Amino acid sequence: MSIHLKAARVNAGMTREEAAKSLEINKNTLANYEAYRTIPDVTTAKRIAALYGLTVDDIIFAI
Repeated sequence: MSIHLKAARVNAGMTREEAAKSLEINKNTLANYEAYRTIPDVTTAKRIAALYGLTVDDIIFAI
């Protein structure tokens, strides 16, 4: 299953700014993850997965 990070964030009812603050990252960094320009490290992938109700596999294999 391919999960788009932006869609997951929107489905979670969060703005990019809210999600970035919760993840303790810059909103531009999150934008890069959502556009697949950069890949989150394992720790950040775990945080994203927990915040959006996904698995780390959903995050890693969506790329």
